[in-house]
Amino acid sequence: MPKKVFVSGCFDLLHSGHIAFFQEASAFGDLYVGIGSDKTIYELKGRVPINNEDERLYMVKAVSCVKDVFISKGSGVLDFLDELKELKPDILVVNEDGNLPVKKELCAQFNIEYKILQRTPHQGLAPRSTTVLRGVSQIPYRIDLCGGWLDQPYVSKFYPGSVVTISIEPSIEFNERSGMASSTRRKAVELWGTKLPVFPEEKLAKLLFCYDNPPGTKEISGAQDAIGIVFPGLNKSYFNGEYWPSSIESVHDEQVLCFLEDSLYLIPLGPRYSGFNVLSDTNITLQGAKALAEAADNCWQAILNCNINTFGLYFRLGFEAQIAMFPHMVNDSIFQLLNSYKHLAKGWKLSGAGGGGYLIFVADTPIENAIRIILKRRDSL
Repeated sequence: MPKKVFVSGCFDLLHSGHIAFFQEASAFGDLYVGIGSDKTIYELKGRVPINNEDERLYMVKAVSCVKDVFISKGSGVLDFLDELKELKPDILVVNEDGNLPVKKELCAQFNIEYKILQRTPHQGLAPRSTTVLRGVSQIPYRIDLCGGWLDQPYVSKFYPGSVVTISIEPSIEFNERSGMASSTRRKAVELWGTKLPVFPEEKLAKLLFCYDNPPGTKEISGAQDAIGIVFPGLNKSYFNGEYWPSSIESVHDEQVLCFLEDSLYLIPLGPRYSGFNVLSDTNITLQGAKALAEAADNCWQAILNCNINTFGLYFRLGFEAQIAMFPHMVNDSIFQLLNSYKHLAKGWKLSGAGGGGYLIFVADTPIENAIRIILKRRDSL
């Protein structure tokens, strides 16, 4: 009897990348596909799909290598849980950006083999993703490398310092609520559509910051989000008790940008849980803010020197300074996963505040099944 193979996903705007994934997964046995409902996709991605669940069901059913397909009735990243219990598959297949610890743990619980596939296009075809086909792919995401939280006046008032960010291409659709400035990015899409307008970068970032934080906003999104999205390359923004930085320094040196691309590896955790209050039980002190600011300055210098050992060290020390002041950024499961990767890395941190997002590692050798990033260059705007 052939093995039962299960995959799940949105599968909106069905394209050659989806078909290649189905074909590779079906090589392991009879392929069953769980499709996320319109409601689940909205909850996870902050948008409705282009094609509704009935259309997506019809299209995937028409793929010859698919044995059967259904709409998952649950919610969240494990929306297929009830169907999985009923189907009892032998193998669960995911791609590298769908590789989440909760899925791996679920497979261990039910004695299901867990396979991770790379995003490999069919021979002779270009890589495809729904993000690209949706036409919003030119709006970048951002990663806070070090110093995050200093863009909030209630932190930098204790000790001023810099936030180091990079602007990255949307090579995949990064998770919502993951610390990649996805909510600010949605505002940029509302304002400008498919790409950033040609305009002085600081004025553009200020406009996005104001649009993201209209009068009456209770929890202000830090300026590092708007700056990280609008300013290409590597940037250092200096905050001294105000919402907007007193200076922004940018680097576009190709050697430095390539060094960062070669050094950073992302492991997905899934979106952080809604309603989680990372601002409870904080311990914001002069010592903590100073440690974060010093880590950011040293991290910046290490990057400019392309020194991976000191980059990894201060990358980690910045993270430790963050969680000392904001202990609810992490939980036990985060630490367990970190411990399984530490021996592979020079440094590490979490992108999201509150148990979700991505673990980001600095390493000088490839980390298996990790996501790589592409920095946004100035000349690609």
